[in-house]
Amino acid sequence: MATDKDLIARRATYSMPLAFGAGGAVGVLGGMVGLGGAEFRLPLLVSLFGFAALSAVILNKAMSLVVVLVALPARLAVVPASELSAHWTIAANLLAGSLLGAWAGATWAVRMRSSTLYKVLAALMVLMAAALLITHSSALGALDLPLWAQVPSGIVAGFGIGVVAAIMGVAGGELLIPTTVLLFGADIKTAGSLSLLVALPTMLVAFARYSRDGSFAVLGANLRFIMVMAAGSIAGALLGGLLLGVFSDAVLIPVLAVILLVSAIKLARQN
Repeated sequence: MATDKDLIARRATYSMPLAFGAGGAVGVLGGMVGLGGAEFRLPLLVSLFGFAALSAVILNKAMSLVVVLVALPARLAVVPASELSAHWTIAANLLAGSLLGAWAGATWAVRMRSSTLYKVLAALMVLMAAALLITHSSALGALDLPLWAQVPSGIVAGFGIGVVAAIMGVAGGELLIPTTVLLFGADIKTAGSLSLLVALPTMLVAFARYSRDGSFAVLGANLRFIMVMAAGSIAGALLGGLLLGVFSDAVLIPVLAVILLVSAIKLARQN
């Protein structure tokens, strides 16, 4: 189990401009591929700002929550709520698993030794790299499952996504979008909006579980840092959105996947 020493940030020296700039870089990377970028933020919290594993996860979750809350209204302007309401069963199906997965994932995270959590995070970074490559480098099509198989598959997939999102402190769109396309046949634009609707309550459940543990104190100690880096992430995401299409996916996606893999190696070497 994590000790008090694991829960508090190592006293790295960082400035608010650096926090904003790092958040902005994360936002640009995520915005160029239509994601929040939390998977890129996590290794920075550990390697650049010196936070211990669990503290980094909780801070990442807080910033991801801020980014999702800002992104959701903008997304609803692109895909109106009236259109999404026709797909409410998809969100309900995934939530049936993801809410339980979020609680379980947060519970496992706070009980892991710090050295174990670093290795788990490294493995999940590799998973994110694979999901990024699959989602953006291949044409996804629906599996066309019968309803009796589709519903339990959605619950199981939702549970797994909830676990991953809770342990990494991410929204989970990297996994929710391809899952929604594959299992339910939604188009990419609709899947992106549905992922935010599923991610928000899933993140709140994980947040509630973390709040029951002493590790949650890291938020109060770093509130200004959280808001500055989250603001940078939002600004960067807007800029990244403007750069969408400037770089070919054939170049951009492999580069981002390599960044995730390098980050995974660095996390695995932490102790």
